[in-house]
Amino acid sequence: MGQTTRICEACSQEETVMNDRVSEETGPGVANKALESFAEQSTEFMALMGRLQAVALRAQETAKAKASGEDFSIVDFRSVAEAYLRSLPAFFERPLASFESMQRFWLDWAQAWQDAWSGEGGKVSDKRFRDRRWNADPMARGLRDSHLALERATESFLARLPTGTKESLRVKFYTRQLLSALAPSNFLALNPAAREKLLETEGRSLLDGLRNLVDDLERGEGRLDIATNDPSAFVVGRDLATTPGKVVYENSLMQLIHYEPRTETQHKRPLLFVPPWINKYYIFDMRPENSMVRYMLDQGHSVFLISWVNPTREHAALSFEDYMKLGPLSALEAMEKATGEKRFDILGFCIGGILVTATLAWLAARGDKRIVTATTLATMVDFTDVGEVGVFIDRDRLEALRVHMADTGYLENYHLQDMFSMIRENDLVWSFHVMNYLMGEKPPAFDLLFWNADSTRLPAAMLLWYLEKVYIENGLRKPGHLSLDGTPIDLSKIDVPFFVLATKEDHIAPWTSIYPTTQLLSGEVKFVLGGSGHIAGVINPPASRPKYGYWTRNDYPESSADWFAGAEQHAGSWWPEWSAWMEAHDDEERVPARVPEKGGLKVIEEAPGRYVQAK
Repeated sequence: MGQTTRICEACSQEETVMNDRVSEETGPGVANKALESFAEQSTEFMALMGRLQAVALRAQETAKAKASGEDFSIVDFRSVAEAYLRSLPAFFERPLASFESMQRFWLDWAQAWQDAWSGEGGKVSDKRFRDRRWNADPMARGLRDSHLALERATESFLARLPTGTKESLRVKFYTRQLLSALAPSNFLALNPAAREKLLETEGRSLLDGLRNLVDDLERGEGRLDIATNDPSAFVVGRDLATTPGKVVYENSLMQLIHYEPRTETQHKRPLLFVPPWINKYYIFDMRPENSMVRYMLDQGHSVFLISWVNPTREHAALSFEDYMKLGPLSALEAMEKATGEKRFDILGFCIGGILVTATLAWLAARGDKRIVTATTLATMVDFTDVGEVGVFIDRDRLEALRVHMADTGYLENYHLQDMFSMIRENDLVWSFHVMNYLMGEKPPAFDLLFWNADSTRLPAAMLLWYLEKVYIENGLRKPGHLSLDGTPIDLSKIDVPFFVLATKEDHIAPWTSIYPTTQLLSGEVKFVLGGSGHIAGVINPPASRPKYGYWTRNDYPESSADWFAGAEQHAGSWWPEWSAWMEAHDDEERVPARVPEKGGLKVIEEAPGRYVQAK
């Protein structure tokens, strides 16, 4: 009896302790904290709504102040609607095949839900659904698999459209855009990871997502400028573009940087880097570990680099010819004054590579032999197949651009950003939509995406000529079709050794459209296919843990598919392959290292210079 009493007393004491603990956890203290948190979040929410209203009002005022010619969009909705209307007959021609496609979709859709509830199937490789919760939650799994079934069925359904037409390309592209937007991962109520974080943070993630949305709208001045990187993570000249150098020449279009040597002797021929003018030059000089400039300095080259101006209305009349004369041609003259040399190596990237190729054709027409070797990176010269970029560019869009830029004098940088992002919508749009707005997170610091967001405007005259003559008319492919500074150019007259790099997953310059360069030039050509895409495949430095490999082959059949079938794959960076090629074309003795301060040109300022800082 006494033992029983003691047990009861112990139970009573434990119950009292538990009740006290429950009271502490659910009592007035916790309730007050919850109320305080709710009040705090409500205050933040109201402040954000005030900022959102202010952004909307400013956007309305800006829209009213704009001239009608400034109302421009990269998406021509009229041409999209026409593309769908013109494509309808292709589906009615084979109604039975259309019915079979729909039947297969419904069977796949039903199977997806059956597998979701039975536990069969498994993870998928699609990056949108890589979170484990998509596989653990039957409802989420069913939504995922049924959406993927819809995407597969739609792709199969649209495969019956005629190939090679602008209409079919647009229908396929914009249908994919719609399906990507409707993916369950993009909706808070359907995304299991976003829902779980909402509950774990007691609503804080949703509030943070709203703040990110308002920040992006404010930065875009009413246009949604989705952050793809941390804009405060890097400072040009402090974290990026840090290789020591001096600006030794400048004109209205560019500054020329001469870099400090990193070896006691250097190759006799200086090397000129010509970057694209759609973005800033420091793609060649990111951080020390992935700086192509620093790498070539370490190989003993005298490196000069063009830093383009960020055009304003004052530059509206600048032509493609001006970019040639004020860019590489002026740079070569300045390099001769700085070093005393008369023979050079040159490299161009993307549209900078197109300028280099056109300039070489111009020099060849005049018998000018100053360039000894040339390198182009991710550079198309044959625009027969431009890939999905062709969705946005035709003569109708060209006229719309002409009207728009008659008022502005230039094309704003965000138009091209939006275009390239739409081509890789899941990676560059919707993944950040989920991260920034649904999860309430900030994008991580990533140097390549920081550079990608630091783009520039494009002057009207240059852009209109380039799109019409190079893109639409494919003028570089046609001997004598284009003239620069009064001289007809012909790529087949270029006979200098040429190193051509393409990248396998390039969505801007498809590698199969770069490969024809091997057939167009009359001199020695070395073609290398790098892994990854337009930027990461190029900026792929040697490292202890190589990321992307590359392919080579010593002969060049007419077909890119035939070339790839017999190409040899190599691990690691293509940079050493390029460096060895450069060495093989240099039989001259080295010279004492060239120091910018002791050259034939007066130093204007320290690198990275003023031009690259203009936003």
